[in-house]
Amino acid sequence: MKRYNTILFDLDGTLTDSSPGILNSVKYALTEMGREIPDEKTLGEFLGPPLTDSFTRFCGMTDEEAREAAGLYRKVYMDKSITENSLYEGIVQTLERLKNAGKVLAVATTKPIFLAERIVTHYGIRDFFIDVCGSAPDGSGGDKAGVIRSALKVCGEPDLSQALMIGDRFYDIEGAKTVGIDSVGVLYGYGSRSELENAGATYIVSAAAEIAEFIL
Repeated sequence: MKRYNTILFDLDGTLTDSSPGILNSVKYALTEMGREIPDEKTLGEFLGPPLTDSFTRFCGMTDEEAREAAGLYRKVYMDKSITENSLYEGIVQTLERLKNAGKVLAVATTKPIFLAERIVTHYGIRDFFIDVCGSAPDGSGGDKAGVIRSALKVCGEPDLSQALMIGDRFYDIEGAKTVGIDSVGVLYGYGSRSELENAGATYIVSAAAEIAEFIL
């Protein structure tokens, strides 16, 4: 096992279960735009990827329409992101163990930074992280590889062989591969084992508690 000193965490589906708030906000945006709401399987694909990408890919929107939909989404999500969110079991203990072991931790999410900051602060885990990296308020600059690079920079630009990205969707795994760091796919989030394996996850775990077990 390699020695990993810099650990990056995705937010949605990795640190927190935000699915109720995300899906309800997607439905609101589509309803406001007079669009048909997709089936539950397609809605589930909104969990993880950049928001505008999902609106174009799964709802056939133009880039301009996707930006409008994203604006409507954020209008309601900002008010409900706290109440329709929760920490996954074992996350606090995992973060405590890693922090106490001297690991450098950061959040790397495609969610706008101000929303991510609000969530991790509300749930009492902000102090575990050296920084929270994400997209701009309008959702721009949120491709996963770019966010990972930003997170590594604030972590002091560590040796890439000692950095690790933890996430639940193939975007997290592919972003890590693009940057050149190893990755952990978590099965308790929104992705499947086959998705994570096909994306090339270095490791796969079933529960949050397993993260600290193999890193330490």
